[in-house]
Amino acid sequence: MTNPQILIFAILIATMVLFVWGRFRHDLVALLALMACVVGGLVPAADAFAGFGHPAVITVACVLVLSQGLQNTGAVDWLARSVLPREAGRLTSMAALMGLGAVLSGFMNNVGAMALLMPVAVQLSGRLDLTPGQVLMPLAFGTILGGMTTLIGTPPNLIVSGFRDEAGLGHFAMFDFAPVGAAVAVAGIAFVALVGWRLVPARKASGAEGFDTGSYLTEVRVPEDSKAVGLTLRKFESEIEGSDAQVTGLVRNEVRMTAPHGGRRIRDGDILVLEADVEALAKALSDFGIKLEGQELSSEKDDTTKAKAAERKKTAKAEGDAEEDDESKRDEDIVLRELAVLPSSSIVGRSASDLRLRTRYGLNLLAVSREGRTPKTRLRTLKLKSGDLLLMQGPAEVMADFINDTGCVPLGERELRIPDKRMAIIAGAIMLGSVGVVTLGLLPAAAAFTLGVIVSMLLRTVPPRQVYTAIDWPVIILLAALIPVADAMQTTGAADLLARFLVDTVAQGNAIAALAVVLITTMFLSDVMNNAATAAVLCPIAIGIAATLGVNPDSFLMAVAIGASCAFLTPIGHQNNTLILGPGGFGFGDYWKLGLPLEVVVVAVSIPLLLIVWPL
Repeated sequence: MTNPQILIFAILIATMVLFVWGRFRHDLVALLALMACVVGGLVPAADAFAGFGHPAVITVACVLVLSQGLQNTGAVDWLARSVLPREAGRLTSMAALMGLGAVLSGFMNNVGAMALLMPVAVQLSGRLDLTPGQVLMPLAFGTILGGMTTLIGTPPNLIVSGFRDEAGLGHFAMFDFAPVGAAVAVAGIAFVALVGWRLVPARKASGAEGFDTGSYLTEVRVPEDSKAVGLTLRKFESEIEGSDAQVTGLVRNEVRMTAPHGGRRIRDGDILVLEADVEALAKALSDFGIKLEGQELSSEKDDTTKAKAAERKKTAKAEGDAEEDDESKRDEDIVLRELAVLPSSSIVGRSASDLRLRTRYGLNLLAVSREGRTPKTRLRTLKLKSGDLLLMQGPAEVMADFINDTGCVPLGERELRIPDKRMAIIAGAIMLGSVGVVTLGLLPAAAAFTLGVIVSMLLRTVPPRQVYTAIDWPVIILLAALIPVADAMQTTGAADLLARFLVDTVAQGNAIAALAVVLITTMFLSDVMNNAATAAVLCPIAIGIAATLGVNPDSFLMAVAIGASCAFLTPIGHQNNTLILGPGGFGFGDYWKLGLPLEVVVVAVSIPLLLIVWPL
């Protein structure tokens, strides 16, 4: 083994460890790997950023923009209203929802498809008398399965196609993935709709009125007349024990005490940090006359909000009493909303203080639900993460603006409507037109979808100012940084070396066994690290294995594409899995119970089909 090969293996192992650890963002880890290759002389400095011009990277960015157009215009809402049955039973409803999610994911960003259908899934769970998690997890897995059916369905497919072209075999066509991918998706959806949903842990029986979202971490202020004043924390906890709420901290004079002594007495003005579900929280507030910290402060609006309100009333008075009455009604329309934080949301990594929720929006963050561990900081300084559930309070119109600005998803019932039918048709036509141009071979995918973005901007299905916010930049940077790293595996001979090891030692020279090894290895890595990164690392190895065995490399590249689209065992394997962690009330170990049998189905169906459609 040469020194460059040792160095590239060391960099790859360190990169995978950092991906699995999760301490740093995936795009930062990818950039660190790229710079390590540059410093080590494995990637020429002049070629370090060539990945940003790679066709796969350009295509991913353009598809994200066109997906935004489908969301903006209400095209997906119209499709959901038309396709989903309103009175069907569990089997039909579950299959229809997963099928719709899969179809959408074949032509748009699957995280966007998941975000659009999440409120529909929560509403459907009430009608079917299931917990939201029993519908959300099948929907998440359905949207992931749908991504493997087309060239643009998921970034790994574009990466696989790019490596095939670099190997001198040309790009995969738009629907080359469909014969195997669609069959696997149909088999997976059928399994989940018939049997698999029963394997999803039901955390709490749910009816149409509510659902289990796990415990919220919230802060409550103890007023002077509260029954809690003078009680010890131990006594207070014993009083609320029956409601499944517990005290996890105490804030006194702006000093936070984690796990305070049970003998400490509660004083007027103390802030108690409680961990409780919504029902338990309501009971504790009612029994002891304590108030949510956000509500307490919201009763005394800050000067900025007061000035804005006074200005609105002054304007309304000048325009007539009727206007003033309408404005007053809007001011009084205070709502509580549960919002799920998307991985791509602009508030990820920021706190309520950073966002200036009260001064900028006039909103209060009342509570945060985060599965896995209890945050150790004050609620207003807590850095938000993808998958968090936020309990927000404020005017309905302002809440809607906040949701649109930040990219959060409101949970619960919503009306399906088409904001603009004409624009929805135009957005759909642009997407179909771009797909058609690629399918007919008139233009490469990158050029065709770039043309679609330009048309979207001209026709304003995606306003020009929204084009750059629609792109998931961490994914783009991750792809662009890892492509040169993957190229370094080939130029150093590391990919061929690893391929020979897998063929000779693991697969014992058997081509079918080697194909299964590639598929299963890709699936496993996708469960613990980003699927695009997995595809970039495995593609050179897959090509090397095919060359060593003297067989068709397409079979192995397709195995990588399928494996990279089947991350079902953990909440970190795919963004859609992370997104349902809070709303479903799930823990880290809940995913494999459905995910493992589903991955077995994927392997059982895909291996024979790969041998038939892409024979060795």
